[in-house]
This record gives sequence, C-alpha cells and structure tokens, in this order.
Amino acid sequence: MRPFRSATARAALLGFSTVLAIPATTILPMALTAAPAAARSAPDSFADLAAKLLPAVVNISSSQTVTARSGAPGAGPEMPMFPPGSPFEQFFKDFLNRNRPGGRGGDQAPAPERRMQSLGSGFIIDPSGLVVTNNHVIDGADEITVTLQDNTTLKATLVGRDESGDIALLRVKPDKPLPSVQFGDSDQERVGDWVLAIGNPFGLGGSVTAGIVSARGRNIHQGPYDDFIQTDAAINRGNSGGPLFNMDGQVIGINTAIYSPSGGSIGIGFSIPANMAKNIVAQIRDFGHPRRGWLGVKIQQVTPDIAESLGLKDASGALVAGVNDGGPADQAKLRNGDIILKFNNQDVKDMHALPRIVADSEVGKQVPLVLWRDGKEVTIQATLAEKPDDATLASADSGAAKPDTTKPTAISGLGINIAPMSQDLKDKFQLGADQKGVVITDVAPGSSAADRGLKPGDVIVEVQQGEVNSPTDVQTRVDSVRKTDRKSVLMLIQRQDGLQWVPLSLGSDKDKQPG
Repeated sequence: MRPFRSATARAALLGFSTVLAIPATTILPMALTAAPAAARSAPDSFADLAAKLLPAVVNISSSQTVTARSGAPGAGPEMPMFPPGSPFEQFFKDFLNRNRPGGRGGDQAPAPERRMQSLGSGFIIDPSGLVVTNNHVIDGADEITVTLQDNTTLKATLVGRDESGDIALLRVKPDKPLPSVQFGDSDQERVGDWVLAIGNPFGLGGSVTAGIVSARGRNIHQGPYDDFIQTDAAINRGNSGGPLFNMDGQVIGINTAIYSPSGGSIGIGFSIPANMAKNIVAQIRDFGHPRRGWLGVKIQQVTPDIAESLGLKDASGALVAGVNDGGPADQAKLRNGDIILKFNNQDVKDMHALPRIVADSEVGKQVPLVLWRDGKEVTIQATLAEKPDDATLASADSGAAKPDTTKPTAISGLGINIAPMSQDLKDKFQLGADQKGVVITDVAPGSSAADRGLKPGDVIVEVQQGEVNSPTDVQTRVDSVRKTDRKSVLMLIQRQDGLQWVPLSLGSDKDKQPG
C-alpha cells in the first residue's frame, strides 16, 4: 500500500487499499442574492458515448513474486534481538534453525515465496498496442497482463515509466489494430463540465460512471508536479490508470487517487491532467524515459514577511534558496534571494507552480525569467537542461573559511549572538569543512530569532541577499535595513536540513538578547 499523506487526510492510490479519516463538517444554508446562472441540461444518456469508448479501455493485472520475511507465517519465529557477540545470540540461532520447518542440523529452509496481485485500468492510445496506465499499477511487477473488452488477454511489456508523475507506458502485440482514444486539451475543461470515468473497479471489469469536474489544480502532496483535476464521478480501487473523458470522447485525465474513509468512492477523485500526461507519454515513447526541463534551483515560498523585507508588494513568486553549481540557473547568473515572478512568460503565483512550469518546458530551449532583484524587476535568459537524477543534484560550496577566534558578537534587536567561522565551531556544531558564513552561537528565548526556530549551530550565509563572512558584515547589513524603516531583515540560513530564507523582525536595541 502506498498512500499519499497530507496534513489532514490521506489520498490513497486506487490500485491498493485505502484508509482515510476525514473530519466531519457541517454545511449551512446560505442566502443567494445574485441572479441564478444559466446551465446546460444533463445529457439524456451517456450510452452512445460509453459504447464508443469502452473498447479502448483495458483491465490491467500485474503480479510479482515476493519472499516472505523470516517472521512471516510458515517461515518460523523470528530470533530475539541480542547485543552483537552475546552468548545467547548463537544459542537461539542454533535452536531456531533446528526447529524451523525444513531445518536440519542447523540448515535453514528457504523462506517461502508467494505471488502478489495488483489490479488496475488503462487505455489504448495507439492501434498498434500502446497502453497508458499509472506507474503504481505495475510497479515492481514480474508479469503484466492486459485484458481487452472482449476478454482477449495479452502479455504486456513496459516501454518506460515516470515515477514522479505516476505514469507508465505499456506495449502489447495484438493480431489486429486495436480501438484507441486520443488525449484532449485538459486546460479547456471547466469546473462543472460533465465527465465520464471508465475503468476496472474492484476487478469487476469495464464500468462507466459519470460526474462533473469538481475542481482544478489540486495539490494532494503526491509529488512536485501535483496539478490534479478533481471529479465527483465514482472512482474506486482498481480504477487507477483509467481514463477520464470529456463529452467529446477525449481523455482529459488519468484517474489516480481518491479521498475515502473506507476505500470506496465518496465523490472525491483525482486525475492527472491530459496536458501533463501526454507530454510525458510522448517522451517515454520516444526516449524510454521522461525528459523534463530543469533549471537547477532550490526554492521556497515567498511569505508576506519576506516580501516586505525585499520591498515586493505582493507575496508571490518563488524565492531562490540555492543554485546548483554548473546548472542552467548558475549559467544564467541567478542568485540566492532572487524571486522568480515569471518563467517563460507564465506567472509564477507561488513556489508550487514553478516546478510544473519548468518541467513542462522544452529541454534545450532558452526562456525568459522575470526576477525581483535589488528592489526592482530584472529579466534574464536561461537555457533549460534535462532534469538529472536526484542523486546527481548535490553540490558543494568551494573555498574554505579562514579560522577566526573572535568572541561572539550580539546583534541588537534580533536576539542572537554570532561568531566568525572557525575550525572549533565547525567541530562543535558538525559543520562541513567548506561551510562559509557566520555561525549563530546563542539564541535568546522569546526573541525574533527564537520565534523563527533558529538555534545555535545555524549559519548565516547571506543577509538581505548579500554574502556575509563576519559579524561586522551582518551588523552592517542589519543597520542598513533599519535605516529604510523596514520591519524585517531577510537572512539565508544554512540549517541541518538545508538552506532556507528566514525573515527576522527588527526589534529595538532593548529587545531580548542572549545572556
């Protein structure tokens, strides 16, 4: 089971069991004063459309062989845990080996194997036998079988998959051309439009349900590219990978997840938009893997405090909190503290929008970026690269800081003591050998810094988008911000979990300081 998790609920992958608790709410009637809007009547029947589409929707079953753990039924009891080298360790090992089924003279019988089955849905996009489904339907499968509407079964091979987007492309070899469907323009679908979902709920075979588009742009915390279509068409376990159709018979979504307290439909289902899916499917078909655009930046949300500290009117855009060495952003001279307002002529409303926009952009294409830098808008050009594996994204700063034994300095109004980088402080706080910046050595309880979660060992790398290498640098920049009558100062802090921009309220000299 691979459930999605969020702060208040879990959206479960449809091919697996679903467990979800949703707080009960009360819906109160509200007076309507506006004139009612005109609406199109519901179709008399979906039968003609369903009959046309059903042959292109398939059932998918996958199986894999798993080895039971030592504590699984039939495998015998597990050995108690003892400290390494304990005399009891060998005693119990010998005893269990002698008494485990099939064990003789210390020989251990192999753990039993069993077959795991997974059921899902898919749809044919090419008469030659290309089938689209969810990655989680076939993930880890040893064998994949596609069943057509006429009960013909075909063995399928995996062309490629996209784990981040939960999309997989399969190929079957039919004796004759297969009925197929086409992707539509999901951006044209509006909240309230009629949709049909067809799939294999609970392994029952081709089933049709109808509903409307309930919402757009849903983020259910599946991954960095969440932009789901929400629908109230009944979707259940086994519908994973099945299509969501518009009234023209075009696929406008891939049914992927539901919110549910019991595993059954309560009218809250989520589909991957077709405009996202068809790009990924085309890349898998042509290259065997997705080729997403990559900018090479780490970003964080622009909060009202951050916007105010940088003189930005609205808290929008994505704040750059790190630039990968040698990446497209580095080559385009993006800097820590830049706020990306537009990417390739598209507004970046918040940090969650940027990864989707970048990923959907063409690899190798030069695109314009509108930034907020030094209190004004700046436009630069960046050439996108293909997104590398996550393992290759790590980068390290170059150059070592010179040891300095200067005593900690109190920064008035912020509630922190800071000291220059030194080998002693690196050892004390387990900082990297090449770490640069100024070390926070103490934080006053109840201060602005304490409220923001700063603690000793955090490193101030930049203040107000400028590098700092000494307490004097920090104090000078803080004093400069005070003269502009701003309420907060923005600092780039290196913490154990990475770089983060932190706005600190500017208090008076009499505010709390570390003792």
